[in-house]
Amino acid sequence: MTTPKVKIILDTDPGGDDAFALLWLLSLVKQGLVNLIAVTTVDGNVHAKYTFVGASKLLKLAGFDDVEVAKGIIGGSASDIEDAGSLHGADGMGNLTHMLPECTNNYETARFADEVLIEKLNALPGEITIIAIAPLTNLAAAEIKSPGILKKAKQIIIMGGAFLTHGNLTPEAEFNIAYDAIAAKIVFQSRDDLIVLPLDVTRKLIFTNLIAQNIIKVNINSAISRFIRSLCEFMCQNALSYRETNGLEGFLVHDAVTLAYLFYPETLSFRRALVKIETAGEWTMGKTLFDNRHKTKVGANAWVAMDVDPVNLLAAMSEDLKILIQNT
Repeated sequence: MTTPKVKIILDTDPGGDDAFALLWLLSLVKQGLVNLIAVTTVDGNVHAKYTFVGASKLLKLAGFDDVEVAKGIIGGSASDIEDAGSLHGADGMGNLTHMLPECTNNYETARFADEVLIEKLNALPGEITIIAIAPLTNLAAAEIKSPGILKKAKQIIIMGGAFLTHGNLTPEAEFNIAYDAIAAKIVFQSRDDLIVLPLDVTRKLIFTNLIAQNIIKVNINSAISRFIRSLCEFMCQNALSYRETNGLEGFLVHDAVTLAYLFYPETLSFRRALVKIETAGEWTMGKTLFDNRHKTKVGANAWVAMDVDPVNLLAAMSEDLKILIQNT
């Protein structure tokens, strides 16, 4: 019996770790496991224009440029919140977009992400999984424009938040949530079964140059291989300067954990929780909270990952990426 393909919309703001997550996703498309409905790009790690270009070029690189790419609603960059270009490069891709093929997608004429989300979810209610690995601006915009639309997703998987660990945008808040905290609050109020993968687990996912070398040796001359090697080198160096990896030469592939939830769920464990987003605090804006006291709790809205098997998750990611670059 043929396994039905998982229908996915990826909401992303490439971003080094986003780039690796997207390439992993495309390897699953290549294996016939995923039907990639659309990629909606987000104003986040860098400005929406650059995330649109980065995602479009990655799709072209891997031979999937027939997938629609939507442009992001402007969120955090309209405020005084600093983006993550200093970590990911001015183009979001390690200043390496010159290595990627030119694409025909046009930012000015592309459809906005909220329009695409509303259209696709209305066309396929209960069938599409949204993987959100960026600020939640697009999802919130769709919910505001069409109240209840997010309930039409089969499920929504979010990389974001920090619960029993410190933040990475501020001492208290994780980037994807804090970059547009109001949007995050809207999304977390939209349904009661969100899947949340926070820094509590993603900080254990250290992708190294050695892992990259093991992947690309199956086809070292592939354009994808050359890009993976160069982006990994850039991200590893920057991660060390930001002291993200406890001195290890590697970088955190935060966003990849969302795909593990769908395709390698044995690598994760979860707890049920009512997640709230701080939107009024002077020092805690964007902080994610749940009640960790031993008392009766009601009204949960999410499943939150609290532990991960990093060895097997990274091994699964590596083997799938090898499939993407074979014969390319």
